[in-house]
Amino acid sequence: MFSNLRRTEITEQMSTQEFDLLIIGGGITGAGIALDAASRGLKTALVEMQDFAAGTSSRSTKLVHGGLRYLKQFDIAVVKEVGKEREIVYENGPHVTTPEWMLLPLYKGGTFGKVTTSIGLRVYDFLAGVKHEERRKMLNVQETLAKESLLKKDGLKGGGYYVEYRTDDARLTIEVLKTAVEKGAVAMNYSKVTTLIYKNRKIAGAEISDLVTGETYCIKAKKVVNATGPWVDEVREMDASKQGKSLILSKGVHLVIDQSRFPLNQAIYFDTADGRMVFAIPRNGKAYVGTTDTFYQGDLVNPEITEADRNYLIEAIRYIFPEANVTVEDVESSWAGIRPLIHEDGKGPSEISRKDEIWESDSGLITIAGGKLTGYRKMAETVVDLVASLIREEEERIFKSCQTRNLPIAGGDVGGSREFSAYIERNSIEGISAGLSEPEAKKLILMYGANAHNIFNLVKQNRTEAEEYQLPLLLYGQLIYSIEAEMAYTPLDFFFRRTGALLFDLNVVLSTKENVISYMAMRLSWTEHQQENYTKELETAIVRATKTAD
Repeated sequence: MFSNLRRTEITEQMSTQEFDLLIIGGGITGAGIALDAASRGLKTALVEMQDFAAGTSSRSTKLVHGGLRYLKQFDIAVVKEVGKEREIVYENGPHVTTPEWMLLPLYKGGTFGKVTTSIGLRVYDFLAGVKHEERRKMLNVQETLAKESLLKKDGLKGGGYYVEYRTDDARLTIEVLKTAVEKGAVAMNYSKVTTLIYKNRKIAGAEISDLVTGETYCIKAKKVVNATGPWVDEVREMDASKQGKSLILSKGVHLVIDQSRFPLNQAIYFDTADGRMVFAIPRNGKAYVGTTDTFYQGDLVNPEITEADRNYLIEAIRYIFPEANVTVEDVESSWAGIRPLIHEDGKGPSEISRKDEIWESDSGLITIAGGKLTGYRKMAETVVDLVASLIREEEERIFKSCQTRNLPIAGGDVGGSREFSAYIERNSIEGISAGLSEPEAKKLILMYGANAHNIFNLVKQNRTEAEEYQLPLLLYGQLIYSIEAEMAYTPLDFFFRRTGALLFDLNVVLSTKENVISYMAMRLSWTEHQQENYTKELETAIVRATKTAD
């Protein structure tokens, strides 16, 4: 039930039943709430007006942060909680989250001093419950340069070495949603809430416009949660409850550069010339750098990247990696994302708290705003605790307590993080027997975890179809699986949010897009008009990702 091949069946189910909970918003926050609620036994529906994770949840720095920045602000409780949540996210889905040693170079006159950094990282290890083998190390100048020789040498005093966790934010969201559906939730993308429905002045559901079919239907629900990220205030306006605190939006931009031009060996967290902190992270032959942090009031669906954004990051790279001599022309692709922050008077975008808050309106609309990717599971637990308590008061129903602390997400049942490497080695044979090379088989397991078996089977059973559409076997396996099990509906869904190729493997997109579009048109029974629109959407996204600046 997580495929647009069954869209009619899913919308019929949504429109003919009453749910305990309707979630508006299919980013990581909404996905986490859906999983928590469904795993406790609440009858749960979720709708997303774009594709799942199309907003903030596919446009982050792609790190499950441990909360180090909060230590600098002496927010001890947040450091403790976020550090432990990071470990839970990793253990429940080691195929979408990977430990990444991060180097924090220390410079004379920089933000971080050597002594304070050593003490801070030690305190951080303790508060966050960091595993022994991942605890911080302090490096001298020679050791720091041995980790990354491209670093600026002038004024270098050494470095701190600690672990962050790199993730694929969009795939994390998809895997969480797939797990929610396995637990009984129903979810649908391209389904826009046009009107909220009330009964006796209390919210009782929403009217939905199906953006694929053009049809309209209603979803009835006892409780409704607004988890729409940057669109939170728009939904509150529908409810006539936008008062008190409101959102302020911040834009973050990232640049991707091939490692042939920027041969970064080591993930770096570094000071910019103006005192901000920026990440530079190697990933699959590329290096991506970000992020900016500026207030934003433009298009939320397609946030623009300005010349100033790109120049800022290029100057940041040149400042800390002068020998790399990177220029704007070296940028291969880029992305911009919007962070929904809770407004605080007099504070700049980098100073505003990333804490989440929950508001309940007079009508009963529950809104969750703020927060970070790392804390999605805990945020969901808090929201569902509230929903369950409200339903319990009204109906005297008993629900389970939170089940997600030790619940592997889809693909995550691989024997835990410590066994994942052995799991990849042991199971790659199956992919090879399906016709893939050993590196391809391992790549699929690394990306899809236990669900790679499903892709191997699809490849084995449908090789002639892959040949007919002239699709490489690896890409074909990903494509057919994304359609049949991950609700991909457009080529942009596939190339951006199911595979990340638009950001990190642009050549694959350019060389296969026509064949991918032909295959999707056939499988999903697009009209000519739809095929034209989805092709144009992909082409526009490619231009947006690759041009020097808007």
